[in-house]
Amino acid sequence: MKLLLLGLGTWEIVIIVLVVLLLFGGKKIPELMHGVGKGVKSFKDGLNGLEDSKPSEGKKEETKKDE
Repeated sequence: MKLLLLGLGTWEIVIIVLVVLLLFGGKKIPELMHGVGKGVKSFKDGLNGLEDSKPSEGKKEETKKDE
């Protein structure tokens, strides 16, 4: 049974999960995921900030050209 996640099968995913459990332990995984979630949220906020600033800069230039 192949999963569509990077062409990995069920056993490969099970082995990866076991290795992560061995490396970080059961108590550290929630902390690790919390940190990853904060990082992803910060990254998305940064991208949204970039997208928001680009159109406003273009509008400022257009109003200066019209004057």
